Amino acid sequence: MKTALDYASELIRFDSVSSVSNVAVTDCVDESLKSLGFETERVNYIDRRGVPKSNVIGKRGSGTGGLAYFGHTDVVPARNWKFSDQGPFEPTVREGKLFGRGSTDMKGSVACMLAAAAQLADRKLREPIYICCTADEETGMVGAEQVAANSQLYREIVSGQSRSIIGEPTRLEVVHGHKGGTAATITSRGIAAHSSMNKGINANWKMIPFLNTMKEIYAELESDPQWRNNEFDPPTMSLNIGINDHTPAINITAPQSVCTVYFRAMPGIDVDPLIQRIEAAAAENELELEYQFRATPFYVPAESPFVQECLEFSSVKKPRTVAYGTDAARFGELERCVIFGPGDIAQAHTHDEWVLLEDLERGTDVYRRMAEAWCCS
Repeated sequence: MKTALDYASELIRFDSVSSVSNVAVTDCVDESLKSLGFETERVNYIDRRGVPKSNVIGKRGSGTGGLAYFGHTDVVPARNWKFSDQGPFEPTVREGKLFGRGSTDMKGSVACMLAAAAQLADRKLREPIYICCTADEETGMVGAEQVAANSQLYREIVSGQSRSIIGEPTRLEVVHGHKGGTAATITSRGIAAHSSMNKGINANWKMIPFLNTMKEIYAELESDPQWRNNEFDPPTMSLNIGINDHTPAINITAPQSVCTVYFRAMPGIDVDPLIQRIEAAAAENELELEYQFRATPFYVPAESPFVQECLEFSSVKKPRTVAYGTDAARFGELERCVIFGPGDIAQAHTHDEWVLLEDLERGTDVYRRMAEAWCCS
């Protein structure tokens, strides 16, 4: 019987950075699910760069309800990987750890889902087990958006209100809420010319008033209680900007100036007035504004019955919130949902990403026990 280490090693070998296709790694998950007795459904799409992407949803058992596990197969880039003797897509065990891009975020967790399903392959089910793996979680949760819109099995999960686990790395602590996210690109247009000729138009001049407005908004978001939620750490929206005028030389008037704006909305706070202010500032300065993505916050009350059920499987008996986002932002129809997975988010996206072998074993054990409690006869 294959273990989580076996499955994780298989998955890590696929270069599934979000900028490239994840079809091959999804094929691998699909084949694994079928070998464990799952029926599968694929939701394929072409991303905005023209790259083929794929999601897979598997179901074992009949009826509705039961338990649904959610993971993603894409990973972040692995530039500046630490080890010269091991590439980021060459899974390697050292000192009780599995190294490789995606080992923590979150191929290790997907591996635990598959390993738990393998341990239950011969068990009769009174309610179904679902496993869903999405694309593009790292770049706006586009795969989850596609699943929510187009998957028949996802519709079944929603109609049956299956217990749902988003397997992001939480140290197997129950997370009942996370921030959302809004990302936008604001562009000013100018005309390039030699700066000595007074014939160019420097795009930065129109951008500067907009940046001043962003500074004012930032100060307000950091200090005004109406924009804070003390259930989160930090309790603010963490407004962040980036600027670039792409000018190759100091004596050229900038033909373009670009500002990126990103903030993390929190549950219970209406951000529409904030968005309207940003849009108005862009319009007043004749700037172009394009949204990269908007993701809603995720929140289930800590005292809800499902959160309390999940705490029985965690060594930490108090749920918490996190500042980052997950596919749960696209799965708002799931009323019984938590973020709960092996590994530590502190290891995600690092230049030497790893997950403890012990955590893979613990994750498999906990996921199996959840399925036994909620699905097995």
